[in-house]
Amino acid sequence: MAILSILHYPDPRLHQVAEPVDKVDESIKVLAADMAETMYAAPGIGLAAPQVNALKRIIVVDISQEKDQLQTFINPEITYKEGQVEYEEGCLSVPGIYEMVVNKRAERIKVKALGLDGQPFELEAEGLLAICIQHEIDHLNGKLFIQYLSDFKQARIKTKLKKREKRNL
Repeated sequence: MAILSILHYPDPRLHQVAEPVDKVDESIKVLAADMAETMYAAPGIGLAAPQVNALKRIIVVDISQEKDQLQTFINPEITYKEGQVEYEEGCLSVPGIYEMVVNKRAERIKVKALGLDGQPFELEAEGLLAICIQHEIDHLNGKLFIQYLSDFKQARIKTKLKKREKRNL
């Protein structure tokens, strides 16, 4: 396993749409394992393949405190949404930025996907797990949570990150 580099906003590669996985083979399993290791090391609770510059429809999620409930979703698709929820979101591709996402996330969802065994499964999720899955699926579609914010907030975030990047050079 390896820790992968995470792309940071405003990298244009974060806005590319990921391609479906045709077959869950060894390369996909290795990518998913590397993504999980990267997510845990960051540390984070979710990571999508496009964030590590892999245009595959794969996400990994673990919202547990103990970091022992890893879930991998290949070609995830939300089949049902219910309710609305507001939540302060952050993102490994937008480090150090946390903002309220208002009325853009469903409170409860059903998602279908393939597991690492290549078999389809369905999962019902609510609360933080539902938000995290929706957030990561957005990445597969080339969308970041900050795009739900006002143009003013987006510009402020971009400026803040550019200043931080200059300081770190």
